[in-house]
Parts: sequence; structure tokens; C-alpha cells
Amino acid sequence: MPADERLARLAAVRDGLRDAALDALLLTSLPNIRYVTGFSGSSALLLVTESDAVLVTDFRYDTQAREEAGDVARVLVDAQSLWAALWRLLPEIANVSVLGFESAHLLHRDFQRLLEAGGGSTWHWRPTADLVETLRARKSAAEIALIAEAASVAVAALERTVPQIRAGMTETQVAGVLEHALRDAGSEGYPFPTIVASGPRSALPHAHTSDRAVERGEFLLLDFGAVRRGYCADVTRTFVVGRADAHQREVYEIVRAANAQATSLVRAGMTGRDADGLARRYIEGRGWGEAFGHSLGHGLGLEVHEAPRLARTAEAVLPANAVVTIEPGVYRPGWGGVRIEDDVVLGDAAPRVLTEWTRELVELG
Repeated sequence: MPADERLARLAAVRDGLRDAALDALLLTSLPNIRYVTGFSGSSALLLVTESDAVLVTDFRYDTQAREEAGDVARVLVDAQSLWAALWRLLPEIANVSVLGFESAHLLHRDFQRLLEAGGGSTWHWRPTADLVETLRARKSAAEIALIAEAASVAVAALERTVPQIRAGMTETQVAGVLEHALRDAGSEGYPFPTIVASGPRSALPHAHTSDRAVERGEFLLLDFGAVRRGYCADVTRTFVVGRADAHQREVYEIVRAANAQATSLVRAGMTGRDADGLARRYIEGRGWGEAFGHSLGHGLGLEVHEAPRLARTAEAVLPANAVVTIEPGVYRPGWGGVRIEDDVVLGDAAPRVLTEWTRELVELG
């Protein structure tokens, strides 16, 4: 992200500090640190005060941290311990006594460090929740462009993979073809383990890819993602290997129509619960409500699962320019399941689908 965008994020974090009556905030979540500073390494702490931002990392990331984050934060490198560096840093910063920490991301052993080494009468630590995550839910134009780029990579990989799938291949072999295609198309990595589930295993919403051979007449579900400059896309399509029977077509059409309804009607300003209901009511009306057991979707960004949530229990309002998944599904244990997932930008008017690949039933082979 450009420096001015990261500086704006830093200013928004400081607004949050004032609202929470904090003098400083210690960030330990690496995605949150990347969002604020641009640093993409695997070892860091970020201390934000009203007038300062200090990124603490180790020797491995000395050059990288200065290149990625040096224009918005001071970089402090310690060869021994990030926490020891933090305890040396804190006494040097004036007017800091009440500090927040990310309660959802701090390990218990690190919380003990706050109490033992960073406590006493000098500093008082308070838990915070979702201070940065709330900011991340609303995407900038640059972030949306990167997610769209990741979505294009994912779709290109799917187009290259589908013609290569044959009955008799194992799920692991199909995943290998797909992951090779993702790399060829430009994905930096995989935001989650690729799911390839065939036959009755397609009824497992988060199945682990196995060595099971794909057979003709079965569903084949592919759930996978792509990453571009840290930003994620998440796509699911379900196929039939060979010819689909009437029952498979019936269930598939219910899920396809639910996906189409939700992707066309979801809007910023709805609650996550209302958005979930767009697809859920349709599926329930066709008698398959109990077979749709998970939520409709989630936010996308630097993590493949982030705010906002589209779920029966999500009362928060969906912000404009959030990017969310729409992924209704129907699952029948022992028989199979169907899920169709797209990535959607919530604008002020109609939503924009980023994952433009056919939602009609495709028969393979």
C-alpha cells in the first residue's frame, strides 16, 4: 500500500486509542501489523502511541522491515528477544501509562510477560478487541484491486485445471494440478489448504483432501484460494464427474439459485444476519434448510477469514466497500454436497462479483 494510505490507517488507529482512553496500543497480530505498516514478516510487535509508531522485529527482517515499513514507523531490531526490546523501549516513551493489547491474538505466555515484566505501577494493560479488525473490514480502492487480482488468478487456475480432471484421479492429484495452476497464474501461495472432496466426502464442508479416487457419477467439490501481495481470494465450485442424475441436478440448482439471489441482493448497510437470510430463506423454502449448516460468508482481505461476518448471529452492519464471500451449500451425509462460492464487493449500489466463472452445472469427462 502507498505510504499515505498506511499513514491514514495509523491515524485511524490513534483515533481508536483516544476513543478507548488508551495512551498506546501493542499490536501482536501479524495481519494487523501488516495492515498498519506494510511489514510482511513473521516476527514483529508494533507499539502505537499518539505521536509514535515503533515496529520491533528481529535480525532476519532488518532490511525488509525498513523497506516495507520504514516510511510510517520507526524500526527497532533486536537479535535476542522482541519482548526484551519492548521493555527497553517503553521507559523511553513519555506519557504512556495505560496500554491496550489485542486480547484475541495474545498468547497466554505473552500475557504473563505483560503482567510480570511489563506490569507494576508504571504501566497498566487493558484488553482491546477488534480495534484494527473493524478498520480492515472496509477496503480501500487499492485493496479491492488486489483482491480482484487474486480472484482473477484463482479463476484462471480453475480454467486451466478443469480440462485435466478425469475419473480415477485421486483428490490429492486433482489438488496438485490445481495448486500448480495457481502458481503458474501468479498466486504467491495458498491462503488455506486446498479442499478437493469427491463423492460422499463432498458433504464435509471443510474436508481434508485425501487419496480417495474420484469416481464417475459423483460430485467433485473444489474450494481453493489465491494470494496477490498479501490479499486473498476464495472460490468454490462443485462439478459432477460424468453425467449428473436428476437428484444431483435438483440439489445443485437450489444452491446455484441461492448463490445468485444472495450475490445480486446483498448490500452494504444490511446486517450480516439479513445478508445470510437472502440465501438461507431460499434453501429453507425448498426443504433443505437443515442441510445448510454453516454461515453464508465472511470478509476477505489480508486473511481469508476476517470481518465482516454473514451469519445468522451477525447483527453488525456490513460496511460499504467490504469484500465478502457468498457461499451457500447443501450437504447430505453419505451422499454428497454442493457449495458455490463467489467473492463480492459491497458498493453503495449493486454488488460487484469478482469471481466470474460459470455457476451452471459442469459435467467433467
